[in-house]
Amino acid sequence: MFGRIKEELKLNVSFCRDQFPSQCWDWAFFENAGGSFVPNSVIKRMTEYMTECQVQPGAPFPAATLAQERMDKGHQNMAEMIGADVDEVVLGPSTSANIDVLSRALRLLWEEGDEVIVTDLNHEANSGPWRRLEATGIRIVEWPINPETAELDVRLLDQLLTEKTRLVALPHVSNITGDINDVKAITARVHEGGAMACVDGVAFAPHRFVDVKDWDVDFYTYSLYKTYGPHIGLMYGKKKHLLNAKSQHHYFIPETATSYKMNPAGPQHEIIASLSGISDYIDAVAAEHLTDVPNDLFSRTKAVYELFARHETELAKIFIDWANAHEKVQVIGRTTTETDLRAPTFSIKVEGHSSEKIANTVTVDKIAVRHGDFYARRLVTSVGIDDFDDGVVRCSMAHYNTVAEVERLITALDKAIAAN
Repeated sequence: MFGRIKEELKLNVSFCRDQFPSQCWDWAFFENAGGSFVPNSVIKRMTEYMTECQVQPGAPFPAATLAQERMDKGHQNMAEMIGADVDEVVLGPSTSANIDVLSRALRLLWEEGDEVIVTDLNHEANSGPWRRLEATGIRIVEWPINPETAELDVRLLDQLLTEKTRLVALPHVSNITGDINDVKAITARVHEGGAMACVDGVAFAPHRFVDVKDWDVDFYTYSLYKTYGPHIGLMYGKKKHLLNAKSQHHYFIPETATSYKMNPAGPQHEIIASLSGISDYIDAVAAEHLTDVPNDLFSRTKAVYELFARHETELAKIFIDWANAHEKVQVIGRTTTETDLRAPTFSIKVEGHSSEKIANTVTVDKIAVRHGDFYARRLVTSVGIDDFDDGVVRCSMAHYNTVAEVERLITALDKAIAAN
């Protein structure tokens, strides 16, 4: 059956939910964009590491050898899932930390007056580190968004790129709007201009398949704690770029140690070992749904994410139909649910209503959402929301959410709006 998922095949959501601790489902959880639930397989992997080999890895005695093997396996699995080589993947504390390190490593290659293009559509993780380079002589060029649609005009990029442009920093998906940018096409334009692309995939990777080689991105970052894993960040970089970037680790770490020199915090042993639990979960979902399971993890991941995306699109349609029909609800971003155009992350403003009060009110019905600017303060300001502390109400879904939960969400929001 493999090659394409059969159109009639639907995600077995009950099976997926059974792979997680049962208490996850006590509430209808719609704060997935802030961090996903973690399956039992990840918890098991971390527990086994900490109980069986919690020692400094790599020494010539059994526990240390086992520790290194488990860490290496977690690292390798994460690389295989996105189609990268293991020495192109850095596993660091967070996306914010990884991009900060990257910005400092690349700055040493650039001249004063060189340019970096940034956009307010970014989460601050892929904005602040580049903007801070302005103090070192780098010119920051703004790629503005349309304040009415909260979208980027790709045609403007051609006008912004110059011979001095070294890098363009953009999000694959905004963690506020949920809109999907055409990273492959944008990266091609960036390369035509002689620059590199650094793409924040934090809000994309939980929902759609990551294929760094197909997109030809130079750097791609996302948070594994939002893709069903522990709190750590993954950064992909083309090997030639990681080799050129200047080490941010101890002076004796060689420049050829591409995965290590870009992580001055050092590897987080038990966390990296537990990452194999993410691929365990992907394998379990693949085995449940596919009659012809691919031999390689990359293909299994692609097949599983197609099922995730299909289910999430169904959930998104229920929510967007409600929002579009409600006269007081404004959706920030696209009001479509096409799989290639939108992830199931929705931020809304309700006319005459406090976002904070709505988020608090729905907790009575055991609905978990959140309000604020979600570290995308520049974007919230750009679309005309002055009170960034109140911000928006964000409702973000994942593949393990159910139709019934989305209907509960809508009912609770209706009650909260009517009551305020």
